[in-house]
Amino acid sequence: MHGDLEGCSIPGLVRWAAERYGPREAVVEGRTRVTYAELGDRVERAAAACVAAGVAPGDRVAVWAPNTLDWIVSALGAVTAGAVLVPLNTRFKGAEAAYVLERSRAKLLFITGTFLGTSYVASLRRTGRVLPSLEQVVVLADSAPEDFRTWKEFLAGGDGVPAARVRARADAVDPSGPSDIVFTSGTTGRPKGAVISHAQSLRCYGTWARLAGLREGDRYLIVNPFFHTFGYKAGILACLMRGAVMVPQPVFNVDTVLANVAAERISVLPGPPTLLQSVLDHPARSSYDLSTLRLVVTGAAVVPLRLVERLRGELGVPTVLTAYGLSEASGIVTMCRRGDPDGTVAATSGRPIPGTEVRIEAGEVLVRGHNVMSGYFEDPDGTAEVIDAEGWLHTGDVGSLDEAGNLRITDRIKDMFIVGGFNAYPAEIEQLLGIHPDLLDVAVIGVPDPRLGEVAMAFAVRRPGATLTADDLIAWARREMANYKVPRRVEFLTELPRNASGKVVKGELRARARG
Repeated sequence: MHGDLEGCSIPGLVRWAAERYGPREAVVEGRTRVTYAELGDRVERAAAACVAAGVAPGDRVAVWAPNTLDWIVSALGAVTAGAVLVPLNTRFKGAEAAYVLERSRAKLLFITGTFLGTSYVASLRRTGRVLPSLEQVVVLADSAPEDFRTWKEFLAGGDGVPAARVRARADAVDPSGPSDIVFTSGTTGRPKGAVISHAQSLRCYGTWARLAGLREGDRYLIVNPFFHTFGYKAGILACLMRGAVMVPQPVFNVDTVLANVAAERISVLPGPPTLLQSVLDHPARSSYDLSTLRLVVTGAAVVPLRLVERLRGELGVPTVLTAYGLSEASGIVTMCRRGDPDGTVAATSGRPIPGTEVRIEAGEVLVRGHNVMSGYFEDPDGTAEVIDAEGWLHTGDVGSLDEAGNLRITDRIKDMFIVGGFNAYPAEIEQLLGIHPDLLDVAVIGVPDPRLGEVAMAFAVRRPGATLTADDLIAWARREMANYKVPRRVEFLTELPRNASGKVVKGELRARARG
């Protein structure tokens, strides 16, 4: 991180980047091209509108939208007004979004119009959930239902707020105070909000940018969703620190990735292994000029060595890195270094970032350092379960360290599995499936899938007399939960295997799925 960003807040970073990189391109979205100076102005205008709307320092402001310029401006505007950002997963259905809005007591929500054929406004309304803290909803579109406001109307509301007042609000933001709450699912299945500060975010992603070698003028295709720590912080914040160009891509689509890389001369492309594999295997790959790619960052429990070799060999990408992180540790724990051999990049997630420690205790990965969250939002009991008295975060992941200190993740205590780059938590899926009227009992595991890496498989026990079929349950799940959570296979049992303490023996279910 630049020395002059030490002790800075995210509003301070936005202003610093506007002054330092002023005329340089900051964001490209289709035909819209915004410089760093213009981005700074847009963020201040959004912050003024937040102030006019009654957002006070510390209030939670949520954003439920795909990767767009409006996401960047609304999120940074809210944070500049002193708010705490609550990003919502675009795959959520209405009930899932409503839970996070209710739990965080969000005061203001920025919501996309229609995305991928879904009206997010309608899906939120359908829940019928009363959200007493939610005072305003702003639709990031040209039209909105009459009790909501359009983005344009919202911004106009801030025109009477003096620039000096916005500046004062931004200057009053304490770097050690919370900048965002990232909701993740714990083993209980209910999402918990990891509270991360401004100083943590900037220190962690200043380090990420330095280790990755991100530089001024890099053109960065941000496919990783902004609602995810990696998309927002290794994307937006890292670019602001380095003066790189952000090219947000709203949809995870390989044809669009190839078109964007060629048209925008993209040099930096982080993404999950599934995305990179599909780029390499695309039948029309040779018709796109991908020669500008120089930095690829990926991460997963398993990254095939062949993938790393092909990225370097076939695409000529000089730097391919892997990393490991979790929301409770600001999204980053370990990272490979430039110059690491292919075997290290593929088989491990690299070494701890500077200023942090990693150790293995009874097989579990423990982390301590400046990256660890202050705790779960308003949940001291949940916090005490994962952060011990000595400050070690118990990750729930199983791993080992080699002699050089490289971390290898081998399994997940929490049973979490990754579906095409999205973390899926069995306990949460079980809870959602458990409300089906025809089910008595249900357990979920991850099973291998050639396209997505892993997908959910459900083992269910029907109520007596119920005639529910696997297809029925899968169709019902598609209506009730984000697509990546939906079980792709269902097997009905007369009862689930349980141990003496009543816990489901998932090892038996995994063996059954393999058999």
